Amino acid sequence: MEKIENANAESLRRMLHADPVLVDVQPAGKVIKGLGEGVILHSGPPIAWERMCGPMQGAVCGIAVFEGWADNLRQAQNAAAAGRFTFHPNHHFGAVGPMTGMTTVSQPVFIVENRAFGNRAFCTINEGLGKVMRFGGNDAEVLNRLRWIADVLGPALSAALRQCGGIPLKGLIARGLAMGDEMHQRNVACSSLFLREIAPSLAATVGGSKRLAEIFAFIAGNDQFFLNIAMAMAKAITDPAKDIAGSTVITSMCRNGADFGVQVSATGDDWFTAPVEVPTGMYFPGYSERDANPDMGDSAIVETIGLGGFAMATAPAVAGFVGGGAASEASQYTRAMYEITIGRNPDWTMPNLDYAGVPTGIDIRKVLRTGILPYINTGIAHREPGIGQVGAGIARAPLACFEQALVAVATSLGIA
Repeated sequence: MEKIENANAESLRRMLHADPVLVDVQPAGKVIKGLGEGVILHSGPPIAWERMCGPMQGAVCGIAVFEGWADNLRQAQNAAAAGRFTFHPNHHFGAVGPMTGMTTVSQPVFIVENRAFGNRAFCTINEGLGKVMRFGGNDAEVLNRLRWIADVLGPALSAALRQCGGIPLKGLIARGLAMGDEMHQRNVACSSLFLREIAPSLAATVGGSKRLAEIFAFIAGNDQFFLNIAMAMAKAITDPAKDIAGSTVITSMCRNGADFGVQVSATGDDWFTAPVEVPTGMYFPGYSERDANPDMGDSAIVETIGLGGFAMATAPAVAGFVGGGAASEASQYTRAMYEITIGRNPDWTMPNLDYAGVPTGIDIRKVLRTGILPYINTGIAHREPGIGQVGAGIARAPLACFEQALVAVATSLGIA
């Protein structure tokens, strides 16, 4: 149908012509309209407290204590059960969050501005690895780290970004792809490139060598630091591709530990959901699939722009870690994703595929026609709150989401 083809071409054009720049870090309450006391943004489509999985509930309790809305975790749990907190998806506020995705008023967020279209997107700062809130951690160690991020790291990054005028991200991503990152499970190169870019401005604006050394050590010691920047960038890229009549291009994919949700350009903010699966992958010593929680997080936003599982060919080191077997199999993941997308991004190329552009623009029609589901690289959280990450793997989007979405697009076009 010509109208759909033209609409999809426009969605792809807007994605490819994006100009994402990391411009600042500010407390979420200052830049995200509608945040306030008791308002908690979470990953995935809408969900009520009663249906939240263990790590999501654990993170809610932890963030309530962090914000001072409860004195302890038990008090926070009782408050949540009594309906004293208001829950919304990050996506409804122009934001994204990894795994549990907690975003609240006091947390500092990265601000990525898409200068080609004038929109902004937000994501919290990556906490590091191990027992962290995004995997349901909520003890004193987790909360103290969040306080340090809010009181020290966030303001330091803000001053440095304003001093250097922001960091353009499109070229940085291209370099990271060439160095073996896919921007979901592997962010080693881009985290290092980011530190290289921001270091002079941090040195110029942070007072005291001890504090500067502490900041450098935190960023340098976290191979996943760039993930949250990539997520905000992806959200800034996909938002202008929404609300194009007739477009069957996916603009968001996300999970909340119970449901997998997708949004499609033609139907704007409408959600199409189905039960989410437990990822397939590798587990840390002492853990197995019995411990695993169903998949969580807004981080699949990077797959919607051709990164993550869609760019596995450029990151063969990830293939084995996420259960894909030999490194030589990594390209098979990317080749499969070409079958369900409408274009390639010439700015983001993969050396292992003779510098072909990453597959971009998931078309729900192609998903249903081929039966090929999007690959999503992901971490695996323990199903109980407070324990944290227990592995990493690959998740697949449920087919039912795409079936519902296609029916809705057809209805919007007047097709029975």
